[in-house]
Amino acid sequence: MKGEVLKGYGFILPWLLGFILLTAGPMAYSLYLSFTASNLLSPPQWVGLENFQRMLFEDPLFYRSLLNTAIYAGLSVPLGLILSIGLALLLNAPVRGIGFFRTLFFFPSVTNMVAVAVLWMWIFNPEFGLLNAGLRMIGIEGPFWLQSDVWAKPALVLMSLWTVGGQMIIFLAALQGVPSDMLEAAALDGAGRRRRFFAVTLPLISPAILFNLIMGMIGAFQVFTQVFVMTGGVQPGSEGGPNNATLFIVLYIYKKAFQEFDMGYASAMSWALFVIILAMTSLAWRLSRHRVHYSSRT
Repeated sequence: MKGEVLKGYGFILPWLLGFILLTAGPMAYSLYLSFTASNLLSPPQWVGLENFQRMLFEDPLFYRSLLNTAIYAGLSVPLGLILSIGLALLLNAPVRGIGFFRTLFFFPSVTNMVAVAVLWMWIFNPEFGLLNAGLRMIGIEGPFWLQSDVWAKPALVLMSLWTVGGQMIIFLAALQGVPSDMLEAAALDGAGRRRRFFAVTLPLISPAILFNLIMGMIGAFQVFTQVFVMTGGVQPGSEGGPNNATLFIVLYIYKKAFQEFDMGYASAMSWALFVIILAMTSLAWRLSRHRVHYSSRT
C-alpha cells in the first residue's frame, strides 16, 4: 500500500513541482511584497498595511477600475451564458454536417487573443470599420466605439461574445446528457417545447450553467489582453481608454507593477482582487445549492 502511495506521488510530482515553483511560490512572494515598498530594482522595504490603506482610502482609480470591471462582468457574463446556451441548442440538432458548424463556432475561442483584438479594432474603427459600415447601410451613424467613454465598455462586451464557443461546447455536452425518455414523458403529458426546456432541460444542465457562470465571472474580472491591446494600454501613461472608461483592475495592476514599478502596491491590489473573486465564487456556490440539480441516474 505504501509503495502504491509513493508511486502515485511520483506520477503527480511534475505537476506538484510546477505548482510550487510557478504558482504557490510566486503567490507567497507577492503576499510578502504587498506589505512592502518594492520597485524590483532595490530590496523591498517593509511598510506594513500602508499599501492596503492607500488602496482603500487614497486611490480613487482603484475603485474606478473595480467599477469598470464589475460593469463589464455584469454585462458580458449573462449575455455570454444566454448566447452559448442558444448556440448549444441549435447545434444539438441531428442534422447533416452539424460537426462542421460546431467546429466553426468553437474555433474563435481558441484563437490567439492578440490577433482577435487587432481584428476587432478594425471592426470597431469609426471611419472604415465593418460594424459602422453595416450600420450606415441601414441609415444609422455608428458611434466612435473604442474612442468613446460611453461606448468603449459595450464594445468590449460585444467582443467578448466572440469567444462563447468554449461555453457552448460545455452546454452541448450537457444537453446530450439529458435523458430523451424524460423529454418524451414531458411531451406525452402535454408539455410544449418551451415548457420542456424550462421544466426538464434547464434543471438538468444547471451544473453546466453553474460551472460556466463561475468560470465566466473569474475570466471577466481578470480580463486584460484585449483591453491592453485595444484601448491604449500599450502606451505608458495612458489610463485605459477615454476618460478611464476601460481601466479594468488587472490593467491597473499591470500599469502599477510594470510601468510605474510600484510592485508592492500592485501586489496589494492583486490580493484584493483574489479576495473579491473568492468571495464571489463562494457566494455563487452557496446560492446554487438549492438551484442546481445533479442527476443521480446511472
